[in-house]
Amino acid sequence: MTASRLSLTLSAATLALAAAGATAQEGSTDPAQIAEETRRVLEQSGGEPATPQGEAGAAATEAPAPQGEAGASGTAQTQTQPAQPQPGQGDPAQPQPTMPPASSNAQPETLRMLGQPAPEAAPVENGAISLPGAGQASDGAPTPNEIEAATYQGGPLPEGQSALTAKLQILLDRAHVSPGVIDGWKGGMSQSAIAAFETREGLAVDGELDPEVWQALGGTATGPVLSAYTITAEDVSGLNPPLPEDYAKLAEMQRLGYASTAEKLAERFHMDEGFLKELNPGATWAEGESITVADPGPRAETRVARIEVRKQSNRLAGFDAEGRMVVNYPVTIGSDQTPSPSGTVEVVAVAMEPTYTYRPDVNFQQGDNDETLILPPGPNGPVGSVWIDLSQETYGLHGTSDPDSIFDAASHGCVRLTNWDVEELAHLVSEGVTVEFVE
Repeated sequence: MTASRLSLTLSAATLALAAAGATAQEGSTDPAQIAEETRRVLEQSGGEPATPQGEAGAAATEAPAPQGEAGASGTAQTQTQPAQPQPGQGDPAQPQPTMPPASSNAQPETLRMLGQPAPEAAPVENGAISLPGAGQASDGAPTPNEIEAATYQGGPLPEGQSALTAKLQILLDRAHVSPGVIDGWKGGMSQSAIAAFETREGLAVDGELDPEVWQALGGTATGPVLSAYTITAEDVSGLNPPLPEDYAKLAEMQRLGYASTAEKLAERFHMDEGFLKELNPGATWAEGESITVADPGPRAETRVARIEVRKQSNRLAGFDAEGRMVVNYPVTIGSDQTPSPSGTVEVVAVAMEPTYTYRPDVNFQQGDNDETLILPPGPNGPVGSVWIDLSQETYGLHGTSDPDSIFDAASHGCVRLTNWDVEELAHLVSEGVTVEFVE
């Protein structure tokens, strides 16, 4: 990464920083290693509150190289210029309240998050949620009814894809400990999320589901974890045909948007696109159609004062001013050949919907393109929907066009998150928030 310098020119939709404050699930990260790394997250979480700032003093103008087959991103460079305010993408519908039982071991922060409102779910009949497309899903995937009825009865998570794992992933997401894509598959990313949740809640950390974790998540008393959603006119508009690989052709486009309504809605509800289709086997994805989606809950609201990127566990943790972990996400970091930074840097600025400048003279050669090209913004651009610029030149935290690559692949040194996770983080950070890279 440090040998590369691709420029990321912010579009007019640059967000000024706030003043006040997969299927990667099949990754094979060792649970014991995950547990050991995650256990240390809170041991050094003293954290200093971020100093409130006015408008961001700088905005990123150079960005990581686009993701290749290994999911890599390139390098970034910044220059000082005013960042223009730009509202973020709309939040998903708000969920109905779900409270853990009185005997829950959940810590206060988890109790607060579980108590936030949730979107209205379909009516429950005879103990099972009645949702459109609730028949047998294709390829043996769990049905909506099976997911709603799933409960933990001891032992490890089932191997492969299961209703219980899908439900667990949604509950973790609601607690702001991201499992990455919600797809129902057991794997290293879900295990790392369990370990992060155990650490935050003061439970024994082993990355495995057990009665204490299930109870702390409110699994014994939760309401519906799926919701019925009606497709809108906006959902079916503004779509791109499948994007070409040639950067010269991409540069001619107005926006690098979603290729289908299913892809757009999968990202909105934090789901693997294939899993969304499996839950809705007869869907036509037309305006007015009702489909079944995961209900990941509202975004976190507690401001982040300090960030840790833990390289061994491939997780990013955000802490408030008192040192409490408030968000935790899976990430892709640099490889040994193109490593991520070491030590501590700071957040400089945030760009929503960044454009991407390809410069073959200072970076790699893409196809036959030997001239500078400016690629338009969009969630399927090389840095996804958000760029969080860091004080170490050419580095940043950013989104991705391929959420399934998170956790397993390697970047060119930057830190890559799913678009929905980095969008949430972008609304929680301020200029001056520290980012510590932990080996």
